[in-house]
Amino acid sequence: MDITIAIDAMGGDHGTRVTVPAAVAYLKKHHDDAVVLVGLPEPIEAELSKLGFADRSRLRIHATTEVVGMDESPQSALRGKKDSSMRVAINLVKNGEASACVSAGNTGALMATARYVLKTLPGIDRPAIASFLPTVKGQVCMLDLGANVDCTAEHLLQFALMGSTLVSALDHNEQPTIGLLNIGSEDIKGNEVVKQAAELLQASDLNFYGNVEGDDIFKGVTDVVVCDGFVGNVALKTAEGVAKMMGGFLKEGFSQNWLTKLGALVSMPVLKAFKHRLDSRRYNGASFLGLKGIVVKSHGSADTFAFICAIERAAEEVRGGMLNHISEHVEKWHHTRQQSAGEAL
Repeated sequence: MDITIAIDAMGGDHGTRVTVPAAVAYLKKHHDDAVVLVGLPEPIEAELSKLGFADRSRLRIHATTEVVGMDESPQSALRGKKDSSMRVAINLVKNGEASACVSAGNTGALMATARYVLKTLPGIDRPAIASFLPTVKGQVCMLDLGANVDCTAEHLLQFALMGSTLVSALDHNEQPTIGLLNIGSEDIKGNEVVKQAAELLQASDLNFYGNVEGDDIFKGVTDVVVCDGFVGNVALKTAEGVAKMMGGFLKEGFSQNWLTKLGALVSMPVLKAFKHRLDSRRYNGASFLGLKGIVVKSHGSADTFAFICAIERAAEEVRGGMLNHISEHVEKWHHTRQQSAGEAL
């Protein structure tokens, strides 16, 4: 399956210094795919020249005149920068010129623009940000990670539906388990929204495990963890902070004296495996679920390796037919609910 990825070449903290080398590395690895680098032509061409990459059979530049700043308001980006690299990359997806869009730019601006340009799928009220996190058993899909601070129980049910479909499409898991993030596993725990969401999930045809707590996320208790964007973003940033702190403690401990440095040398194979397993770059690439198009958000500070992972995430979603799966699942879900409502009457 030939795939074309539109890349916002100007987005992120490092811009073309990361996005262009990542695009070239991706093309060298995936010989049937193509890339469109969207942004200011001069810096893009300069990076391609540094890399000595002259093959344009599967890479083209789509010139734009504007760039969305990392601290720019979503309203300013949406209304005032219609020729930004971010918006044009999303437009390419809408027009069918690209299979997916990847950007490391401003999250708020990217979500606002993607929602405005692509619109949401029928039956989905709000798009959600989903990402995969490492667990002791493999990985878990968690959403929402910041797009929706205030949610209803119905929104959480929709997130569960989309997260379940994403895991099914990418991991070929027909019945992924769904966990609802709460302050306890008991049914009586949580606020009213979470309690109502649990009732809706229990009544759905999803494989609902029940409530899960924060420490269950990384135990791999469920395949999907659902929460509102406020809780999800706090949980994600907390986990990232703990991982960095642990890495700092290890580095500090092993560098205290010659004996600890010797210990580090002896432990090097274990330390490398530990670092690889917890390397957040491998999980870079958050999916904007619920839109009529595939958009993947890379971390703003991503390096080349991390950005390649984000591109590959977008390509996996295209190959897995994620959009069709979500549309079919949502349509089936609504049909079932309408039937149930009719029988109740």
